[in-house]
Amino acid sequence: MTVKINAVKFKIDEKLEDFITKKISKLEKHVPDITGADIILKIEKPESENNKIAEIRLIVTGWDLFSAKQANTFEEATMLCIDALKTQIEKHKGKW
Repeated sequence: MTVKINAVKFKIDEKLEDFITKKISKLEKHVPDITGADIILKIEKPESENNKIAEIRLIVTGWDLFSAKQANTFEEATMLCIDALKTQIEKHKGKW
C-alpha cells in the first residue's frame, strides 16, 4: 500500500508521519484490497483550539473511502478518521 502524506503550509515531523503510516497500514487487516491512502493535514486558524484537520482518502480496488475530522492534535484527528473509515469498511464489506 502506498501512503502519501501532504502537510499544507507546514513541515510534518517524522514522528507524526510514522504514527499515521502505522495506523493506516493496520486497516489492511480489515480490507486486503487497499492500494493506497492519501492523507492531507492542515491547520485552520492557528490561534484557535480544535484547529487540526486530517483528511484521509483510502483507495480500495473498486472503491474510494473518505473521511475528514477536526481535533486538537493531528494524532487525534487521524484516529477519528480511521474510526470513521472502519465504519465505512464494515458497511461495504459484503460488496468487495
